[in-house]
Amino acid sequence: MIYLDNAATSFPKPEVVYQALDRFARSSLANPGRAGHKMALAAEHALDDCRHVLNQFFHGEAPERFAFTLNCTDALNMAFKGVLREGDHVITSDLEHNSISRPLRAMELAGKINLTRLAADAGGTIDPDAVRKAITPQTRLIALTHGSNVLGTVQPIAEMGQIARKGDVLFLVDVAQTAGVIPIDVQAMHLDLIAFPGHKSLMGPTGTGALYVGPRAKVGVWREGGTGGDSSSETQPKEMPYWLEGGTPNVLGVAGLAAGVRWVTEQGLEKIHRHEVELVERLWRRLDEIGGYETFGHRDHARRVGTISFRAEHLPAPEIGGILDQAFEIAIRPGLHCAPYVHKAIGTFPDGAVRVSPGPFNTAEDIDTLANALAEIKI
Repeated sequence: MIYLDNAATSFPKPEVVYQALDRFARSSLANPGRAGHKMALAAEHALDDCRHVLNQFFHGEAPERFAFTLNCTDALNMAFKGVLREGDHVITSDLEHNSISRPLRAMELAGKINLTRLAADAGGTIDPDAVRKAITPQTRLIALTHGSNVLGTVQPIAEMGQIARKGDVLFLVDVAQTAGVIPIDVQAMHLDLIAFPGHKSLMGPTGTGALYVGPRAKVGVWREGGTGGDSSSETQPKEMPYWLEGGTPNVLGVAGLAAGVRWVTEQGLEKIHRHEVELVERLWRRLDEIGGYETFGHRDHARRVGTISFRAEHLPAPEIGGILDQAFEIAIRPGLHCAPYVHKAIGTFPDGAVRVSPGPFNTAEDIDTLANALAEIKI
């Protein structure tokens, strides 16, 4: 199988991630606790170690500001429902994944918040000036994706962060598609909250992720329960990260995530990004040669991640996905990609598009095999 669905979940993982998971599961998979036995202490150390790795990777203010979550969706819900209050105004866009769109739309329908959804331009970019103009005295939060999971376009979040800071508005960024391929500095970019999964370009296992909470953001408690440390308090301890981490975390997954982030750091984000966008450009050129396929988003690869979406004149996306899977053993992602507003904007709703997202282990030969298959399907 040629796997080209890395925007959903990266595969394969680096060998060091598999080794870390196996080693930890066999030797240290206990319940983390700050005052327990050796195995419990080793489990707690794994959590602390990953927080330090993430803090260095994202240039955070402190390791304890990273709260581990189930995934990016969990982190975003934690932020929305812990930050927003009755009557708040929120700015978002039509590029968002359902993990942003659905909770915000539900809060809007419930009458809790007012929502402004900004439209991207034809190339898939949000104008920072449109963000500035949308801010009102009631605006509490700007919530935007960094990289579109459909178009691959990367937003100018550093400029938007300055606008948010000047307007005294919290800025939440979903970095699911960019963490691990695009440098992210939460302090330099003025990001108050970032949400990310571990299982995409950070090369960790599924069931991992985190929410970074900057000093300007006050997030209400999300889930309450055991923390492995302070058991005497009648309510959730207010110290971060335990304030947001009730219950036993996925410590095995976190150990794998730390190994994945270290691998990404060693490889270098520029190298990984360049490799993936070069593969996308290779496919884009082949689609131009084959004809009959319409691609979406701008072609400035310095402002893209390694994701390309297209549709065919002759077959709907789900059929192409099924043929590639069954006849050619190529895994891609057809459909709406959990981002219906994007597809409505580019005219591919309701069938969606074919999305191809190579990863660091894909090769030019993989792309050529896919292109030859698409040429054969067209005939």
